[in-house]
Amino acid sequence: MAYPQQLTPEEKLADAKRLLSLPRIVVICGSTRFMPEMNEADLRETAAGRIVVKPGCDPKSPHGLRSGPVEAEALKARLDDLHRAKIRLADEVLVVGDYIGDSTRAEIAYARSLARPVRFTHPEVDPDA
Repeated sequence: MAYPQQLTPEEKLADAKRLLSLPRIVVICGSTRFMPEMNEADLRETAAGRIVVKPGCDPKSPHGLRSGPVEAEALKARLDDLHRAKIRLADEVLVVGDYIGDSTRAEIAYARSLARPVRFTHPEVDPDA
C-alpha cells in the first residue's frame, strides 16, 4: 500500500498561492541607499501585475526605534530576519542598484539557496555572473 507523500512547507505555500490565484510575488532587495530606485521598481513591478514586497524602512534614517546603538543593532537583526521571511514568501527576487554590499550579497545567496530566480536592475553586479 502506497502512502501519500507529505508536502514540504514550501510545496504547501506554492499550492496555496495557486489555489488563491495569487499573482507572482517579487521581493526587492538592495542597499537602502537605493530607496528611490526601489520605489520606482515597486511601481513598475506592480504595474506589471506582480505583488511586491520590499524593505519597509530605511534603517539609516533617524528614528526613535533606534535611538541608541543597542536598539539600532537589535532592530537591524529583526529587519534582517523579516527580509529573509519576505524572500521565502516571494516567487522571485529583484535586486535594485549598481552596488552589492555584504547584506545584499547574503540575501542573493539565500534566495538562490531556496531556488528563487534572481533578477537585477544592473546585471553587471551579479556576484555569480
